[in-house]
Amino acid sequence: MPPSNTKRVKGISIYRPIVYGNIAIPIDPNDRPRGMPVDHTHQWTICVKGVDGADITHFIKKVQFRLHADTYPNALRSFEQPPFEVSESGWGEFEIQIKLFFHPESNEKPLTLFHYLKLHPYIGDPEELELARQQRRPVMSYLYDELVFNEPTEAMFEILTTKGTVKLPSKNKAKGRGEFVAETEQVELDRLSEGLRTVQKHIEEAKNKLAAKEEEIKEMKKLLDK
Repeated sequence: MPPSNTKRVKGISIYRPIVYGNIAIPIDPNDRPRGMPVDHTHQWTICVKGVDGADITHFIKKVQFRLHADTYPNALRSFEQPPFEVSESGWGEFEIQIKLFFHPESNEKPLTLFHYLKLHPYIGDPEELELARQQRRPVMSYLYDELVFNEPTEAMFEILTTKGTVKLPSKNKAKGRGEFVAETEQVELDRLSEGLRTVQKHIEEAKNKLAAKEEEIKEMKKLLDK
């Protein structure tokens, strides 16, 4: 008998980590992309992805981004294949709604997240922030989160335990309540630390990609100047 799409596995929770957020790059006024509106100050990309590039398509069917309707005529952007990302240009910061749609086997409703698009650095030494603006350094704002499937359907349980990285909570019921709470707190701290390391690694990867793109642009300019 195939696994059920309605019958749920009791007493089990499975979580999957994701990273979502944006990178914004200030536009060089002396090298403005052709056709870009004159009041746009940044190019930016918002995305949803797995940790360390992990595949998330076996549990996420579609990702939908809702942009600022007054600024972007086609404000609703949907993607059923990775990369789940939107790249645009603009001048203002605003809240972006991100809706995650799961596969039918999960029998789960879509999950809505919100991310406030960040274009400018705000926190830090004022002189350093001003220098960052003058040098047009990229601004990054990423969040680590975990999607929790509480008592998943049998079909979804099979998918989650045969594809990707399986993550199950501790089932050790022999511990006393105090020990269990202490262990839970430590596990949570470990997971938060893992999330912080993941976001930092993602930022470093984005910086490296940006540096590589800048080198490509420099080489192209050299060829054009010849």
